[in-house]
Amino acid sequence: MSRPPLVPPIKCQGIKTKLVEDIQQLAQGRASARWVEPFCGSCVVPLNLQPPKALLCDSNLHIINLYRDIQQHKLDAVIVRDFLVAQGATLLARGEEYFYEVRERFNSTPTSLDFLFLNRSCFNGVMRFNKKGRFNVPFCRKPERFAPAYITKISNQVTSIAKVISNSDWEFRVADFKETLRAASHGDLVYVDPPYAGRHVDYFNRWTDRDESNLSEMLVVLPCGFILSTWHSNEFRTNLTVKKNWSADRFHVFTKSHFYHVGSSEDLRHPMIEALVTNFPAEHLPLVAKSSQQSLLLREEAKAYVAV
Repeated sequence: MSRPPLVPPIKCQGIKTKLVEDIQQLAQGRASARWVEPFCGSCVVPLNLQPPKALLCDSNLHIINLYRDIQQHKLDAVIVRDFLVAQGATLLARGEEYFYEVRERFNSTPTSLDFLFLNRSCFNGVMRFNKKGRFNVPFCRKPERFAPAYITKISNQVTSIAKVISNSDWEFRVADFKETLRAASHGDLVYVDPPYAGRHVDYFNRWTDRDESNLSEMLVVLPCGFILSTWHSNEFRTNLTVKKNWSADRFHVFTKSHFYHVGSSEDLRHPMIEALVTNFPAEHLPLVAKSSQQSLLLREEAKAYVAV
């Protein structure tokens, strides 16, 4: 990818900005009628691959509503800028008290603008909801968060993605992953980025072992190609579901070292080996390393990140 990746205006844990180029390489050369995502999240992958036709689904209705509002021109860079300037001034004057006031307002009557404000002013940019679907991330303790340069950056991101969405035939839909996968048909290309089992899985609703099993069972019988993102291993452990679900010859596992940014402090953020699984062969990406090589690779990655 010659240009820097296009970054969406919302932050999500596990965002695939650093894997976009690898996913694009896997998708290249595969003509597809439609790009389908059951866990579209921040939409960073389709925003960069820019398929002409797409079905983009998520169980998080606030993400879907944000992108629908942009698609339907209810939200643009000017509206976002004016809102964040006003809200940022109030936040600066009243501090975290105002953050929690907006959070309560959002949880009572959600809007895309309040969602964006909370996402960009909460602790560590985490997107998290409790079992009742209420946003529950605390304040980042930076009342000066919405400086002019920061607001300009977010507004420019809205402008960039609005151009992509307006030039594409994309449907945004609130849907369970099973419903979305049942809608996939021959000729589609499905990209699947589920919550990582055993990692941070409270981004909107819980992800269980049963969900993981249901997902793999549905992917195995898909009538079209798929690309699955998951974690392969880190310094401490290995994702056993990769071997369990994707060791058959017709599946292909590719790996990429990646730095895991979700964590309250630097010592909780570790290098990770990500896995991209496909049901079709591809070139130019490294196949999964043998177990004897994997631990050495992880140790070298850890040293490299510490050195940086």
